[in-house]
Amino acid sequence: MHAHVPPLASRVHYCSSLCIQKFDLLPPCKNSAVAEHLSQGVPYKLSADDIFLTAGGTQAIEVIIPVLAQTAGANILLPRPGYPNYEARAAFNKLEVRHFDLIPEKGWEVDIDSLESIADKNTTAMVIINPNNPCGSVYSYDHLAKVAEVARKLGILVIADEVYGKLVLGCAPFIPMGVFGHTTPVLSIGSLSKSWIVPGWRLGWVAVYDPRKILEETKISTSITNYLNVSTDPATFIQAALPQILENTKEDFFKGIIGLLKESSEICYREIKENKYITCPHKPEGSMFVMVKLNLHLLEEIHDDIDFCCKLAKEESVILCPGSVLGMENWVRITFACVPTSLRDGLERIKSFCQRNNKKNLINGC
Repeated sequence: MHAHVPPLASRVHYCSSLCIQKFDLLPPCKNSAVAEHLSQGVPYKLSADDIFLTAGGTQAIEVIIPVLAQTAGANILLPRPGYPNYEARAAFNKLEVRHFDLIPEKGWEVDIDSLESIADKNTTAMVIINPNNPCGSVYSYDHLAKVAEVARKLGILVIADEVYGKLVLGCAPFIPMGVFGHTTPVLSIGSLSKSWIVPGWRLGWVAVYDPRKILEETKISTSITNYLNVSTDPATFIQAALPQILENTKEDFFKGIIGLLKESSEICYREIKENKYITCPHKPEGSMFVMVKLNLHLLEEIHDDIDFCCKLAKEESVILCPGSVLGMENWVRITFACVPTSLRDGLERIKSFCQRNNKKNLINGC
C-alpha cells in the first residue's frame, strides 16, 4: 500500500488554515469560534476572553475544583446520583462535598427545596449536569430558572456540565444554563468528545457566562487562567482544526447520531419495561444513559447493586455501572450507546440472569 499524499494546493490550504507563523501555529480565532458557537440561544454574546480551552471535559473539572477549593472551609453542592469525577476531584483538593438529591419520579429534577437547607456561608458552587449523566434527563427552562434563582439567593455560582448538550433524544430542547447568566454566574463545561463522538481527541472548554462580571471581580477567572498557564494544553492540531469543526459540521451529522441513540434508547426502555426485576422511573431524553432500580426483593442471594453487577459480569459478560459509585445504592446505570443487536443481546442476558436468580418461593407461586 502507498500512502496518499494530498496535492500541493491542498497542503498549502491546510497550512494556511493552521495560520503557521514564526512563533504561532494556532489560529487566534479558536477561542472566538467557541464563543460564537456557545452564544447561540443565549441573550448576550460571549467573547474569546470568556473561553478557556482544556484537554477534554475532565481537565475542565480538574481546573475548576482546585480554584474553588482555595478558600479554607469551602464546600460544593453535588447532585446525587452524579458523575463521580467531581467528588473524586473535590476529595483530592480537600473541598467538602454536600449532596442534593435528584428526584426519579419527577424526571430526575433537582430537589430545589433541599438546596437551601444544605448550603451555608461557605458554599461556593453547585453542579448541574444537563443532559444528565447518569440519568438521561433533560431539564426544562422553568426548572433551570428555579435552579438559577436559588443559586442567586445563596450567592453561589453554577457549574453546568453540558458535554451532552447536542445529544437530546426527546421533544424537550436543550437549554444552556448560560441563559441565566444574568441571574447567577455560570461556568459551563463542554467538549467535542460526546457530541462529535471523538473522546480520544481530548478537547474541551470552560465557558464563562457572567455578564455582570462577578467572577472577574472575585478573581475566579484569573485563577482559572493561572491554573491553565501551568497545565497541559489540548493537542495543538486539534485546536487548529477547532474553528472549522464548529463552523462546518452539518446538522445532518448530529441528526444521524441522535437517530442512532434514539433508536437504542427506545429499545433499551422497552426491554427494561418487560423485565420485572428492574424498574425504570423515567424514559431517557438525552445523553446515552439510563438509571434503573433493582427489585432485590425478587432476587435470591443478590445482596446489593455491587453484588448484582459483579455476578452479572461473571455469569453473562455484561458490564453495568453499579449505582453505589454514583450515589444511588441498589440502582444500576445502563449505557445504550451501542448497536441495537448488541444492546438487545445484553438486555436479554440481564433478563436471563435475573430469572436464574429468581427467588424460589416466587417460582412456586408462594
